[in-house]
Amino acid sequence: MDHQDIITHSGIITRREGGTIYVSIIAESACSACHAKGVCGMSEMQEKVVEINDTSHTELAVGTPVTVAMKRSTGLKAVLYGYFLPFVLLLTTLFVALGYVDNEGKAGLLALAILLPYYLGLYMLRDKMKSGFEFSILDT
Repeated sequence: MDHQDIITHSGIITRREGGTIYVSIIAESACSACHAKGVCGMSEMQEKVVEINDTSHTELAVGTPVTVAMKRSTGLKAVLYGYFLPFVLLLTTLFVALGYVDNEGKAGLLALAILLPYYLGLYMLRDKMKSGFEFSILDT
């Protein structure tokens, strides 16, 4: 895998269960690295735990720092499903609803409501989709 084609994050192994390794990574927004983040209050840092099916790294213990990687195309697919498609669905529903409903508020609520079945569908398909979003541990 070419280094141009992967996204990496540093993390720490928090748990091991059989062939599954759970790694805690800190997801940071661009604001979190800003020198003024303490003043504006806009910074965002979230701890995320990723699940890695890996039987080759048996020597890695809980608490070990590791580098987690995934293909860039996988990251783009996640952005597509999580942000782009819902945005397009919201706007399409809004414009269609405005053609049928005279009240802009009702059209806006309908557009927001259409996201409920979308995200519910993603949630229900999470196990099937999980296989398409695989992480790996980079060898150091």
